[in-house]
Amino acid sequence: MLNLGRNASFAASPARLEQDDEALPGGMSGPLAQGREFVWSNRDFARVQALIYKRAGISLHDGKHAMVYSRLSRRLRETGHESFVSYLDWLESINDGPEWQEFVNALTTNLTSFFREQHHFDILAQHLRSHKPGGNGWKVWCSAASTGEEPYSILMTAVESLGASASFQLMASDIDSRVLDTASRGIYRAESLKGVSTERLHRFFLRGRSANSGMVRVKPELRRMVDFLNVNLIAGDWPFRETFDIVFCRNVMIYFDAPTQRRVLERIHQVMRPGGLLFVGHAENFSDSRDLFALKGKTVYERQ
Repeated sequence: MLNLGRNASFAASPARLEQDDEALPGGMSGPLAQGREFVWSNRDFARVQALIYKRAGISLHDGKHAMVYSRLSRRLRETGHESFVSYLDWLESINDGPEWQEFVNALTTNLTSFFREQHHFDILAQHLRSHKPGGNGWKVWCSAASTGEEPYSILMTAVESLGASASFQLMASDIDSRVLDTASRGIYRAESLKGVSTERLHRFFLRGRSANSGMVRVKPELRRMVDFLNVNLIAGDWPFRETFDIVFCRNVMIYFDAPTQRRVLERIHQVMRPGGLLFVGHAENFSDSRDLFALKGKTVYERQ
C-alpha cells in the first residue's frame, strides 16, 4: 500500500494618539486619518516589519501598509487591545505563545490551487517513472503546504505514476497553523477543482450531498498518505530524520531577502540527497547558489 506518510484575556492599554512626523502612505496625514478604527503610524508598521522578519524571515515592503493594518486589526479586536502600540508592546512581552502563531498566520499569504504550474507535475511524474529513490522508497517534502492543494496534487501524481502499492512518503508543512487544519480535513468547494480532470475527480474525491452539496472531500485513503506538520523555515531544528529525494518550496523565497534565501537554501540542501530535485516558484531564481543547486529545467533545480 502506498505509504505517503501523515486567548487569553488582557487589560488593554489606552490608545496612544501618537503621530509620526512623516505622513503615512495612502494620503493619511494623522493617526486617525480617514476614519480608521485604530491609531496606525509608520512607527507601528516598522515594528511589525521587524517582528515578522525576526519571527518568520518575511520581508514586508513599504507598500504593504494597508494589508498589515487590515489583517492585524482583527488581532487587536480579538485580544482586546485598543491600539497597535498596546498590542505590539504586549506581543513582545510574552516572547512566545499562541498569539505569536496568530500574528504570523495573519501576515502570511496563502494563494494556491490544484496542479498550479502544471509543468512541475509533468516533470515530477516523469522523474518518478524514470528514477529510483535514494533509499527505501520515495521521500518528498512539500514545504509550503498551505490549504493542501499542492500536497494532494503531488500525491495524485505519485499514485498515477507509481501505483497504489509504491513506497512514497510525503511530509507537508507550513508556518500557518490554520491552513494546515484545512489541509488535513481535505474539504474544498467543487468550483476550486476546475483544473482537475474528471478522471481524477472520480478517483480521488468524494462529492458532498444534501447540506454538503457543492463541496468535495479528498478520499480517506489519499488523506492518510500525508503527514501535515507546522514548520518555520528559518527557526529551530527541522523535525526530519531522513533526507528527501524531492522538495517542493514554491513561492516562498519571494518573501525573503537575499541573505535569508541563502540560509534557507543551505538548510534545504542539508536535508536533500545528492541529485534530488527542488521545485520552486515561477518568480524565483537561485543562480547565485549554483554551489548548492543547479538549474535542471524550468524552475526545477538539482541538488549538488
